[in-house]
Amino acid sequence: MSARTTTTVPLERVTFTSQRAFDDVVAGIYQGIGRPDLGAFLHDLAAAKDFGQYRRIVEDAVGPSDLMRFLELDEGAALAINPEITAFRLVRIIAGNPLTMSEMSRYVPDAGSYAPVTILVHQAPDGVRVGYDTVTSALRPYGDERALAVAAELDRKVLVLLDAATTG
Repeated sequence: MSARTTTTVPLERVTFTSQRAFDDVVAGIYQGIGRPDLGAFLHDLAAAKDFGQYRRIVEDAVGPSDLMRFLELDEGAALAINPEITAFRLVRIIAGNPLTMSEMSRYVPDAGSYAPVTILVHQAPDGVRVGYDTVTSALRPYGDERALAVAAELDRKVLVLLDAATTG
């Protein structure tokens, strides 16, 4: 027997529009995000003997924004291959910090659905747009002030990063 519940999660999307070149915006994002070899990183985490060692491995992997890249998806490739679509560049960067995720999830386990975060970069007619759904908005329905405080700090770091990447 199982029970099913539905929680409505209204998201707050922050969008930056930049006149910088697409590649420059993406490079600006990566200036603040660590890009470790993910296989080696995960291996090292699994081999950690205690939380102190685990923390040091994560701290060595993140960039100045306290985030690291987990995955980059070139979603524009699917647009480019379809002759019925006018292609444009579209990249999804999945970034986060396992320590931040664990701090939020200890209070609200569903926070694991929102961390790592997604940063969506796309070429639009009016410039390069960078979109981010705030974790604070995603966790607000759960009502835990401790998780919301961690989410607010995460959002602050991401928004500072995106502002810098889009303004140069």
